[in-house]
Amino acid sequence: MYKRVLLKLSGEALSGNGRNFDAEVLQSLAREIRQIHEMGVEIAIVVGGGNFIRGKQLVEMGIDRVQGDYMGMLATIINALAIQSSLEVAGVNTRVQTSIEMPKVAEPFISRRAVRHLEKGRVVIFGGGTGSPYFSTDTTAALRASEIKADVILMAKNGVDGVYDDDPKKNPNAVRYDRLTYMDLLNKNLQVMDSTATSMCMDNRMKLVVFNMNVEGNLIRAVSGEPIGTVIE
Repeated sequence: MYKRVLLKLSGEALSGNGRNFDAEVLQSLAREIRQIHEMGVEIAIVVGGGNFIRGKQLVEMGIDRVQGDYMGMLATIINALAIQSSLEVAGVNTRVQTSIEMPKVAEPFISRRAVRHLEKGRVVIFGGGTGSPYFSTDTTAALRASEIKADVILMAKNGVDGVYDDDPKKNPNAVRYDRLTYMDLLNKNLQVMDSTATSMCMDNRMKLVVFNMNVEGNLIRAVSGEPIGTVIE
């Protein structure tokens, strides 16, 4: 079992039925996180903002890339607050830290303070991405996991149970990989995370597990180190 994990969630994973949030998804996520929290695992979370805004779509609309990225960062903070509320309703102590300072909403990100919260048994949710444009929330996950010295990044995918050689939603003959290296991701151009995040994980020897979050119990299995999804290291 891992002692300290960073859970990477996409914004789309929180949505359902055309809405920004799905109450059942948030409640189910909170239940599973509470279970692994009660197992003594220290949990940090990085969440995306794709259920509100996607940068590419904004650029296509004629919005400046930098402005679009900042809009996306604000969307991730909305998601962080939604996850915080769901966890606290489930009885889990939390803190939200943001890379863009907004003291009436959350704490500013300070790595030592984040680690102290984890040590005190609080779930820490990181919002606002890296705080700089041109960086994805995948890169945020790699950066924050390295800063808090996490044992592993658990990358929760929405309906996909690992890394494939092709898009399994379009190609029924796509083959799933059980284990990969970060060089495999770069050489095979596998779209797990962007190249910046991949290089950062490789440089910091960060383990990554890609799994399907839509199957109840998968998060607990991933935290327990069971063979699930695709392991990259």
